[in-house]
Amino acid sequence: MKSITTSRLAMIAIASASLGLAACNSPQQEATEKAADAVEAQSDAAADAMEDQAAMTSGTPSEALENQADAVENAGDAKSDAMKDAASKQN
Repeated sequence: MKSITTSRLAMIAIASASLGLAACNSPQQEATEKAADAVEAQSDAAADAMEDQAAMTSGTPSEALENQADAVENAGDAKSDAMKDAASKQN
C-alpha cells in the first residue's frame, strides 16, 4: 500500500506543479506536458497492478513481478522526463 500512496502523492505534486507552470507555457508545451503526465500515470498504474499481483504470490514469481513493476515504472518515468524536456525546448 505504501507504494500506491507514494505514487498518488507524486501524481498530485506533479499536477500541482503543472498548474503552477501552465500560465508560462504555450498551448503546445502544455499539451506535451499533459501527455507526459499521462504516460507517467499509466506506467505508475501498471506498476501498482503488478505490485498488487506480486503481493498475492510468493517466492521467485513475486520477486520477478516486483522487478517488472520497477522496470515499468522506471521506463514510464524516463519517457515522461524526456517528453517534459522536449516540451521545455518548444517555443
